[in-house]
Order: sequence, then C-alpha cells, then structure tokens
Amino acid sequence: MGEAQKSMTGQPVYLMLANGRVFEGKSFGAPTDGLVGEVVFTTGMVGYLETLTDPSYAGQIVVQTFPLIGNYGMIPEDYESKGIYLSAYIVKEWCKAPSNYRCQGDLDSMLREKGIPGIYGIDTRELARTIREAGTMNGLISTHKPPYLEEELAPMRSYRVDHPVDRVSPQETVIYPAEGERRYKVVLWDYGAKANIHRELQKRGCEVIDVPAASTAEEILALQPDGVMLSNGPGDPEDNEGVIREIRKITDARMPVFGICLGHQLLALAKGAKTGKMKFGHRGGNQPVKNLETGRVYITSQNHGYEVLADTLPAGAEQSFINVNDGTCEGVRYTDTPAYTVQFHPEACGGPKDTEWLFGKFLELMDENRKGDAVCR
Repeated sequence: MGEAQKSMTGQPVYLMLANGRVFEGKSFGAPTDGLVGEVVFTTGMVGYLETLTDPSYAGQIVVQTFPLIGNYGMIPEDYESKGIYLSAYIVKEWCKAPSNYRCQGDLDSMLREKGIPGIYGIDTRELARTIREAGTMNGLISTHKPPYLEEELAPMRSYRVDHPVDRVSPQETVIYPAEGERRYKVVLWDYGAKANIHRELQKRGCEVIDVPAASTAEEILALQPDGVMLSNGPGDPEDNEGVIREIRKITDARMPVFGICLGHQLLALAKGAKTGKMKFGHRGGNQPVKNLETGRVYITSQNHGYEVLADTLPAGAEQSFINVNDGTCEGVRYTDTPAYTVQFHPEACGGPKDTEWLFGKFLELMDENRKGDAVCR
C-alpha cells in the first residue's frame, strides 16, 4: 500500500444522499473525493464476491446490509466477471483478517487494486431503511463535512446510470466448450452476463458462444445455434433500442430464447410491453416468487431496479411468476414464439438453487424446436 493510501484508510468520509441526509463513515479501498452514483442496497448474507463482480451493479454505490463483509477473503474462482463495475462499496465492518483455505487476499486490497473506493463504519441498516422508505436516489461521497456548494452538488443531482451495457458487454466473441459431449450450441447474448450462466449451460452439455451486446440478429442466426440466452445486465432496459430491435428479429425467426433479468425486460420490450423503475428494487438472495401455474413458491437471488409492467404484456405473452412480497412480474411465458424469461437469477451464485430447473426447461425447448414443435409450456 502506498503512503497516500495508507493515510486515507480510516479517515472520515461522508455520504450525502439526494434528499439531504448525511452518513459519516471511514475510508478504505481506493481513495476518492467528489464521487457520485446511484445508491442501492443488497440484503445478501453471503455472496459479496459475486456482488462485487456482478456487472449489473455498474454505476451504482452498493450498500451491504449484512454487518460483516470480507470474512472469507477474495477467491478469484468465484468472481462473476473479470472486473468490478460498481462505483463504490459501503459496509458496516470489513474483515481485516479473512479465514478460508481458498482465500487469496483481503477486501481492502482488492478494492485498492481495482480503484474502487469503500466506506465502513456507516450504519448500513439505517441507510438501507432510508432508501427503502424514500426510494433509490443518487449520492455524493466527500472527504469533507457538509454543507456543500451548489457546484459540488450539481453532479449528484444530474447523475444517471447512462447506457452502461456498452461498458460491461464484451467486445469480442468467446466460445466456452461444453462439459463432456456437446448436445447443444447456445448463443449467450452478453449484456453483462454473470459467469455462472455459461457454467450452468456448459455442465448441461451446451457449447456457449458468448457474443457482444452489439451483435446483430443476422450474425447470431448465422452461427446456427439451437437457442439464444439473453443475459442479465445493468441500467434502464429502454436505453437499449438497438438490442431490442435485434431481439425482435430473433423471435420472428422462432429461435428458442431464455432470458434472465435484463434479458427478461428486453424481450418484453421487444414484444411491445413496457418497463418501469422500481422504488428501491430487489437485490439479495431472499426474494420469494410464486409459479402461477403450480402455486409453488421459490426463494430466489435477484439484482434489478426495473420491472416489466405486467398489465402492458401483449397478446401472446403470459405472466408466469410473481413476487410474493410486492406482486411485481417475475416471469413471462410467450405463446407465439418458443421463449420464456425470468426476472430472478436461476444460476444464483450467491443465493438459493431452487430454480436451477429452468435451465433444463431451456434444453427441453431446444429439443422440441429440433423436432419442429417448440411451444413454451
């Protein structure tokens, strides 16, 4: 650690929310001053490695409500991407001496290496309660106490997570071979995909062709896949006009499609539905969703701030899952094309594995399409 960074660690730092509320904490990770971002919270008790490396958090200041973070250290094999795209990381307490046989470093060192500022010592549950009651809002991180000048506050007031898919999507196509015999060829349309999506497909006999968000439908269909996976990703789904147009072409070609999170929202938009921003979103590993066909409730991992508005779904689209807590749309089944999508993460990591069976459903859909009778059930 450089001398400048040493001197910053443990120094007072302030988080000011757009509603004027200020929280005082201490600095760790990379030093910063004047940073702005959208402040969101996640309730996960485990999985901080996956949270840190999930591209869906691009442009956001992430608050962990669980009080101790970093206790099992840094484990690169568990990362969901190669980078960290969140803007800053806020915890109640960070563990300075992690203990795990797979540990390859500590949280503070990783944040410094990646240039990500951290704050500890904040009452994170009170901060989360504030966001839950007032709604997601922007925040300013500063090393000096308020009050602040208007020119200091202006970037916070105008901040927006703008077109982040362009930043997190890969620039080149990458092929991941199937584990064992290849049974299917799947295109993963990568808007900021978590690595466990392609792992779950690979172990089910899928060769996964990971393509950039900017790929065209013609390029994807030319690969002659058995199916297309629409990945998770960050930001407002309506920002992705070009992608939405290309997805519409894929469904017109009756290609089997499975969408997760942002992919769920993008397909709904491509079919004519609408999306909206939620008050504070769903982030964590404890979200209950109900299968409307069977009545069964599953506990799921989620990370999103936008929702598909169920009352805007067009003919040929049926809501398949709802959130038990707030009734929001958690899944859509399409009857006019072989496609289905979910708002939650069946690949979990971290989180419950209750809905991994949805990957098997995707395989069944691809099998049916080979026979020429694919219908989403």
